[in-house]
Amino acid sequence: MKTTLKIVLPLAALLAAAALAAPAHADTLANMERERALLIETMLDAGITTAERQVRLEAGQRRLLDLERMVLRDDKLTGRNTPHVRRAFANYDLTFLVHASVEKNRTMADAWLAQLGLSTQSLMSAKRGRR
Repeated sequence: MKTTLKIVLPLAALLAAAALAAPAHADTLANMERERALLIETMLDAGITTAERQVRLEAGQRRLLDLERMVLRDDKLTGRNTPHVRRAFANYDLTFLVHASVEKNRTMADAWLAQLGLSTQSLMSAKRGRR
């Protein structure tokens, strides 16, 4: 009995480790969208200082740029004709925010606001209130 347990327990542990070590499926488009959402949240966060916002945006921009490159080079997305993938590439300027802002020679915030039909100037001149 003890001999059987000495053989079975290590074998069970090995099988469990092999099952846990299976590669996880990472969707490059979902990862990029998650990072972009965090970056936009940072842009709009009124609870942080300007200096802190700048530091977070610079770090986030580098991460987002890498993720955008990964999505643009992802061969798996080429064959997928899902609504999610179609919508992402149809709205290039909103999906690939860093690339679009560089192409338009604008900051990320200005490029994003322009796609929404807003400008920094219109936001600065807006009055806070309720309707």
